[in-house]
Amino acid sequence: MIKSLIGKTEEAIQLIFDKDTFQENVIGNTRLDKDLAPPVMVGQAMIDGEVCSVLANNSKRPNPRFRVVYSGILGMEEAYKFSQAMYATIEADKERPKDKKRPIVLLIDTPGNSPGKIEEIVGMTKGTASYQFAIEDARIAGHPVIGLIIGRAVSGGFLCHGLLSDRILALPAEYGTIVHVMPTTSIAVITKIPLERLNELVKTNPVFASGAEYFYDLGGIDEMVKRPEDMRAAIIKSIKEVRALRKQGKEDQLGIWHRGVVGAERGGRQKRMEAIKKMQEEYEKMLPELI
Repeated sequence: MIKSLIGKTEEAIQLIFDKDTFQENVIGNTRLDKDLAPPVMVGQAMIDGEVCSVLANNSKRPNPRFRVVYSGILGMEEAYKFSQAMYATIEADKERPKDKKRPIVLLIDTPGNSPGKIEEIVGMTKGTASYQFAIEDARIAGHPVIGLIIGRAVSGGFLCHGLLSDRILALPAEYGTIVHVMPTTSIAVITKIPLERLNELVKTNPVFASGAEYFYDLGGIDEMVKRPEDMRAAIIKSIKEVRALRKQGKEDQLGIWHRGVVGAERGGRQKRMEAIKKMQEEYEKMLPELI
């Protein structure tokens, strides 16, 4: 019985995709540099009778060129290699109609971005931005992008790798999954709210809480996958749902735009829609003056 998939990316790949079909550093006719960003596992595999691109990070592989890139942390090179894999996918299917584009599956197990001085100076933010633009370009091209949290989805690492997916799935906390922007200890330092008070707020407000179930209440996760054995079926179902919605022209139900609405429906974002409505009203009042 599987207790946790943290640090077990290769095992997750075997559970999800057809046996022994994963080809690392191969996407269509593109061969990616195996020596670039060792923690990144990108390639293609078969699922439900079709080829798909796989973008994952392997926390057992450190990056020897950057001391702070270890244990699944995403650094500058990692972001750029993810970008390369995205654009290789777009290139591989450029002649295919939108409804036939290959799916892209993101396996997520990261404790965050690297905070190293070298990366910050050389272009860490450019690297992560390039990956986020690449995800959006793939979605616009018609590729269903499915993110699956198998371990940690923390802070900038999750923002970079996973949050912009069409659909986000997650294993529950009992399998070790962790989802948050920052721990309550850090929130207490920044906001000056006592930790004891924050721990009380967690019980009634998912905004302050840490965990996939809380993030589900906020609308940030579309579906909880009960067991690792169910991951494959959940991904296949999500791919079909994304294609159906895109075919119907319901892009507003994919990606980040629908999550606030879903969060309000689930009770996790009770004030968000009210705030948006109020801002819209104020804008419309000022519009004649602006024109």
